[in-house]
Amino acid sequence: MIDYEFNETIELPLNGIILSADLAIPKNSTAIVVFAYCSASSRFSSRNQYVAERFREKGYATLLFGLLTAEESHKYFNRFQIDLLAKRLTKITKWVNAEILTSNMAIGYFSAGTSAAAALIAAAELPDKVLAMISKGGRPDLAPDALNKVQAAVLLIVGGKDEVVREQNEKAFEEIESVSELTIIHDATHLFEEPGKLEEVTDYALGWFGKYLKTEVPL
Repeated sequence: MIDYEFNETIELPLNGIILSADLAIPKNSTAIVVFAYCSASSRFSSRNQYVAERFREKGYATLLFGLLTAEESHKYFNRFQIDLLAKRLTKITKWVNAEILTSNMAIGYFSAGTSAAAALIAAAELPDKVLAMISKGGRPDLAPDALNKVQAAVLLIVGGKDEVVREQNEKAFEEIESVSELTIIHDATHLFEEPGKLEEVTDYALGWFGKYLKTEVPL
């Protein structure tokens, strides 16, 4: 059982809007994983909650939220407003860095879909704050100008059967100049819904953060 220092839903004020977020901090955490997803409902996803719980079991704090409001999430086009998503993620990351409970923590991103592009841009803009990031079935190709600028350690994870996204990730991977890796989850489709595949993704993610955040704390 995880012993928490803080585990509550909070509100993030952001340029006239409010984003609800779940902030959970196990005791003795020295790093936080920011879940960069588009949809406002992403923090309620059982799959995201599973991944976050696995992270917290290893001592990482987690911040779950959507970069879009509930109303914005209904319009699919908004998921491709990469600059808007990146600006919001950048501001939230600065908030994490300034908040007293998390100000001394190393920061990592866990992203998916188009928000992976926003995470790349934000990480490139905040090289002294974001040490590592992971894209799960993401679209790093939508942030072409950030690929050779990002300094964080980047792990791209894609499903072997997700052919289009896999090709997009392969091309983007060639442009990344920081420490990086492209991991193909064999026999997995875009959402990694096949038995055991999300667990495999999470195992890779834990290994990456354990290596490049270097702050894993046994509970």
